[in-house]
Amino acid sequence: MKFQFSEKKIKLPGNVHAYAEKKVMKLARYFEEDAEALIVFSVEKNRNNVELTVHGADHWFRAHESTSDMFASIDAAVGTIEGQIRKNKTRLARRLRQDAFSRTVEETSFVVEEPEDDLSIVRIKQFYFKPMTREEAVLQMNLLEHNFFAFRDEDNGGRFAVVYRRNDGGYGLIEDTE
Repeated sequence: MKFQFSEKKIKLPGNVHAYAEKKVMKLARYFEEDAEALIVFSVEKNRNNVELTVHGADHWFRAHESTSDMFASIDAAVGTIEGQIRKNKTRLARRLRQDAFSRTVEETSFVVEEPEDDLSIVRIKQFYFKPMTREEAVLQMNLLEHNFFAFRDEDNGGRFAVVYRRNDGGYGLIEDTE
């Protein structure tokens, strides 16, 4: 598993990174060797925040935990991710393709650009949109705890589509008509 650490407005000693790496390695048994973990540490109002994002087997898992102790926040974030994986593993195996947890090659690049002359775009992300069914997209959106998820709709010939969470609790779909 590959690790990336980020610290926002805080400088942590190396033992915190080593502890986080040790704890997150417990999740490696669910993923192939090419899984990636991004751990963001921050402190706000005497609360130690840890945001853990794990990407592997074409799925993203994200947890955000905040406690009074950084080590406890790390433990809670790892526990949350492990719970998400356990909760959804049977659903993923049943509803997704057979290769849901197998390794695939995916090219994803993140480009962060600084704004110039008051442009309204302050960040650009580039993603490979994996072809998937609408049910897979809704499941992936829920795993990420996002309000929307963009994907290539297998049910509509691989066209670009977005699923989103409606205010009434249901889900909506925006699809490309070309």
